[in-house]
Amino acid sequence: MRILLLAFLATLVLAFISLFVGVSDVSLPALLSGTADARATEIFFISRVPRTLALMLAGASMAIAGLVMQMVVRNRFVEPSTAGTSESAALGFLVVTLLAPEWPLMAKMAVSALFALGGTALFLRILRAVPLRDVLLVPLVGIMLGGVIGAVSAFIAYRTNLMASLLAWNMGDFSGVLRGRYELLWLGLAGGILAYIAADRFTVAGMGKDFTTNLGLNYRRVMVLGLVIVSVVSAVVLVSVGSIPFLGLIVPNLVSLIVGDNMRRTVPWVAVGGAGFVLACDIVGRLIRFPYEIPIAVVMGVVGSAVFLYLLLRTPRHAG
Repeated sequence: MRILLLAFLATLVLAFISLFVGVSDVSLPALLSGTADARATEIFFISRVPRTLALMLAGASMAIAGLVMQMVVRNRFVEPSTAGTSESAALGFLVVTLLAPEWPLMAKMAVSALFALGGTALFLRILRAVPLRDVLLVPLVGIMLGGVIGAVSAFIAYRTNLMASLLAWNMGDFSGVLRGRYELLWLGLAGGILAYIAADRFTVAGMGKDFTTNLGLNYRRVMVLGLVIVSVVSAVVLVSVGSIPFLGLIVPNLVSLIVGDNMRRTVPWVAVGGAGFVLACDIVGRLIRFPYEIPIAVVMGVVGSAVFLYLLLRTPRHAG
């Protein structure tokens, strides 16, 4: 608990730093004393505060979604970007943008979530037909499925002149977050809270269908609940800020090395770790080529791929 409190305080420090990092000069003493000019105050409340909240909400919810998916699939190397979920959500958003561009953002997000749910269900169906003798086959199947779905999306986007939009959806970036354009991310937080409430069920489901059934739980309902949470969170984050790779993979794995596999215990850690990790990567992206900004997906991809390789090399290569 003490370490968790320290991690929470570190995340708050990163959030505070995020509020005052940027091209525009926004000074805390000037804001507190009321001497800041109108432009600085407007930037702070319309851009900086929403961006920091969006970073924390997206980081926490995506990390929890990755944890839920790992419990459902029973594999440590699975998360929305390695299971075809993110690509399916992007395909759904592309389709609804083409067929019903006048629909409100909430309706488009719902369609994107349905596509994400369908893509994840297809991934699980493929896994049942593949003899999984190696633990690495599971993410490999997901990456291949995501590649196929991504290719379909790219073909449709190319034929309809929406390649720029598709690239933006697949490239997580918080530079365009403003007040009124991030509020959907609170739905992701709601999904994280629901995952915490059902944490014991997911922990039991992670031990297998027979074990879950013997304890009197409906294995199928637990699986559906987990997939719905993952799909909604993936769609919300994609629609709001774009895809963030590796987040749902590395944070739950690093947390499990510290506190174990009990989901009830790890969800708060994963939420705090995800928020802090996204904040840190975003700050690095804003500072490394200041005053220009590197999208967070690029920073996350570099750091996440390195951690992913480390986890692969230290994990025995056998299927449970």
